[in-house]
Amino acid sequence: MELREIGCRAKDVSRQIGMLGTEKKNHALRAVAAALAAQADRILTENEKDLARGRENGMRMGLYDRLMLNETRIAQIAEGICQVADLSDPIGEVNAMKRRPNGLMIGEKRVPLGVVGMIYEARPNVTADAFSLCFKTGNAVILKGGSDALHSNMAIVDVIRETLAAEGIPADAVQLITDTSRQTTAAFMKLNGYVDVLIPRGGAGLIQTVVENATVPVIETGTGNCHVFVDESADPAMAVRIIENAKTQRIGVCNACESLVIHKNIADRLIPPLTRMFAEKRVELRADDTVFAAAEKAGELPEELLVHAEEADWGTEYLDYVISAKTVSSADEAIAHINRYNTGHSETIVTQNYTNAQRFLDEVDAACVYVNASTRFSDGFEFGFGAEIGISTQKLHARGPMGLLALTSTKYVIYGNGQIRG
Repeated sequence: MELREIGCRAKDVSRQIGMLGTEKKNHALRAVAAALAAQADRILTENEKDLARGRENGMRMGLYDRLMLNETRIAQIAEGICQVADLSDPIGEVNAMKRRPNGLMIGEKRVPLGVVGMIYEARPNVTADAFSLCFKTGNAVILKGGSDALHSNMAIVDVIRETLAAEGIPADAVQLITDTSRQTTAAFMKLNGYVDVLIPRGGAGLIQTVVENATVPVIETGTGNCHVFVDESADPAMAVRIIENAKTQRIGVCNACESLVIHKNIADRLIPPLTRMFAEKRVELRADDTVFAAAEKAGELPEELLVHAEEADWGTEYLDYVISAKTVSSADEAIAHINRYNTGHSETIVTQNYTNAQRFLDEVDAACVYVNASTRFSDGFEFGFGAEIGISTQKLHARGPMGLLALTSTKYVIYGNGQIRG
């Protein structure tokens, strides 16, 4: 199918999807969730084709983990769709209805965006998440996944389309572009008149390409150079637990910790247990001189896992078992360092000092800012959104994990009784 035909179909069907009632949408979402769970074997068979190709091509561990599906992950995808169905439907809400002195009643009504385009890499769960959030908010969605996950995405979209058709809903509410060429991707970015907003989700290269080349409006989702700042008042045991989770639970995700900032006054107490954990998890530590000396003295890390950091390490998203570590002399220095090198995603402070915690929350410029918790919670599912379309690191329209509201706009509705402007 030609790209413009896909766009035309999406535009036509978006008007129908936008008029569906909440009960109809929720029933269809639960049917899709049940179908995905029931046809897990079908999806896993196709996913294995993608995994086999990834192994043959030497795919990096982080990307391979993102690509991999199993019964548990499919069950989580289905649960996320059901959670979206359980959420309040924002479409049609009218807020701030006010009477003007001339008698006009003016309010804001929540409406769909129309057609949402998604360009993303080897993450088949995004296929289902994007559909569920767009469908709940009355949007049609056009998906453009990467070649690494083509078989997985086709299987998931086929199940969704079959289920929608069985529910009496146009299957073109979700369409997948199966041509994974760069030329088609470039043309998709310029599909003005058909696509209302484009959302890239993936690595820095993909996002930069879309931002620089798209003529369709873009919501920029971000890479994650996420920091954990261990303040001098921190409980070292708590800090190690948080860092272990933030760094090693899943290395290939954008909310994983990539950089440590350590107050020099806690380094001697923190470094031994921290490096012991890194040794167990086989995490390479790229350290400044102070952390390097403390790690050498602790003697926990094998020589090949302890490396002198370079300037580039402070701004690198590794998506691997690698982490940078820098010491600072104050919370001021920590905040300045994080604001210089972060990507506006997720940052956390481990501290028992209320003042430093509040200053961190107020002064660190990021979409999600934490006190004494792992950055891994930056996620639509964890925030109670059911799923997410991505995590926005920009400041216009949406920021942070994007749920239902981020996929809506507003229009003014005005009630009069014959008023004319003088």
